[in-house]
Amino acid sequence: MKQTRNTQAKTEILNVINHSDIALSQPDIQKKLGDLCNRVTIYRVLERLENEGLIHKIVNVDGVVNFAKCSGKCSTEKHFHNHIHFNCKECHSVTCIENVIPDISLPPDFIAQEYNFIVSGICPKCSKV
Repeated sequence: MKQTRNTQAKTEILNVINHSDIALSQPDIQKKLGDLCNRVTIYRVLERLENEGLIHKIVNVDGVVNFAKCSGKCSTEKHFHNHIHFNCKECHSVTCIENVIPDISLPPDFIAQEYNFIVSGICPKCSKV
């Protein structure tokens, strides 16, 4: 088994993602980190964190890749993200909604292994404005 490296950049990026209520894009993460590391390092660390089962990737309706913390079920072998991602049309935030799992009915001989749902609308924060 390959040993994982813990660098300051990796620790800080994971902290930023773990303490966020919404999924974050690379520019969001870079803004929160300041001058700690460059864009390439951030992407490299994000890929490593995803491979380690600590974060997952969400592509929002605008095609922007966002990253959110994994639930405790994920591992280096398999991610478990069969939940809804809510994309706010006003503030463009992406939120994982863990306890809502859509019922999917596939035709015979189709086997679902994972899925990704993005629901668009207005988040609670924006609906109060």
